[in-house]
Amino acid sequence: MVGIVSKPDTQRKLEILSADSQYDLACACGTGRDEHRRRSSEGRWIYPVTLASGGKSVLLKTLLSNVCTSDCKYCPLREQQDIRRCTLGVEEAANVFLDYYSRRKVHGLFLSSGVIGSPDATMERLNGVAKLLRRKHKFKGYIHLKVIPGAADAAIEEAVSLASAVSLNIETPGESYLRKLSSRKRYIEDIIEPIKLISRLTGRGSRYGRVKQTTQFMVGAAGEADREIVRYMFGLYDRLRLQRVYFSAYQRGLGDGAIAGENAAPNNAADVFMREHRLYQVDFLLRKYGFAESDILFGPNGNLSLTVDPKETWARMHPEAYPVEINRASRLELLRVPGLGPVSVKRILERRRRGRLTRLEDIGRAGARLEKAAKYLSF
Repeated sequence: MVGIVSKPDTQRKLEILSADSQYDLACACGTGRDEHRRRSSEGRWIYPVTLASGGKSVLLKTLLSNVCTSDCKYCPLREQQDIRRCTLGVEEAANVFLDYYSRRKVHGLFLSSGVIGSPDATMERLNGVAKLLRRKHKFKGYIHLKVIPGAADAAIEEAVSLASAVSLNIETPGESYLRKLSSRKRYIEDIIEPIKLISRLTGRGSRYGRVKQTTQFMVGAAGEADREIVRYMFGLYDRLRLQRVYFSAYQRGLGDGAIAGENAAPNNAADVFMREHRLYQVDFLLRKYGFAESDILFGPNGNLSLTVDPKETWARMHPEAYPVEINRASRLELLRVPGLGPVSVKRILERRRRGRLTRLEDIGRAGARLEKAAKYLSF
């Protein structure tokens, strides 16, 4: 008997690779309905992105390949897993995107990949897709390229020269945690030094200053505490000027890499995603609300509360800062009020120019957030 194994066509490859791209959850958490990833009617991952101009666009996201020579314990695509593997060719990937783009399904591309042989061989393919789009097809729109850990400086600089945004996942807050997840990746040489290189290449006033840099933590896979993630996150913003830090909650059952211990990924799925959500809230406090690293408060185990958001935790520990006088407080003082965000604070400041606020309804429509804010405000 002769067994015949069919070679997947482009459509089948896309089905496989689009499904596998779900394990990279960057951008999965947002504050508005239009900020969450979603599937298109054809089963592809469509991602929102905020453009430099302030407008919104959507991206086609796919892996170039789910072949991977890496051994990350949390990853369902790691080398030791028995899954169906496939790879899009450079022209094949470019044509898939151009088809979507010509039909106005998407306005940009988010391209990642497993490690095909070596980091540099993979970067050659990723950069090759971008080069084809930029130079042959004259595409001037948004391209986000994932940088492969361990790639050569020249390959990284080429990616930066071709992309609108690049990202290299930091994964863990420190070398000791990465060693628990991978025996092949070197934390300093393969991850931290390339992140610093990208920061220099894309820094203010540099040749590629228009290019945005992001990264992502894998939360809970290595048994790290939230305190350690926040310390690293603050450094990435403060010293390296990254545009965004993302978080991907490790879910038990993906890969086989769950780490036992106090800070391991929770068994309860709701807690898994609440931990991720709390880290996103801290991210917003650092970027948008004027909070410092020292303002973020943790429990005895070094983790954020799963029941109280980090801004309200700070408020409860600083009763001397409240109530805030709504007609005299500064923007930063108002941003410290639980229940008030940048939009509502902007509305308060605009309303104050027209006259004195005398009641909660002067801020906006009553709701849970304003009811929370009322406890910390005076008129």
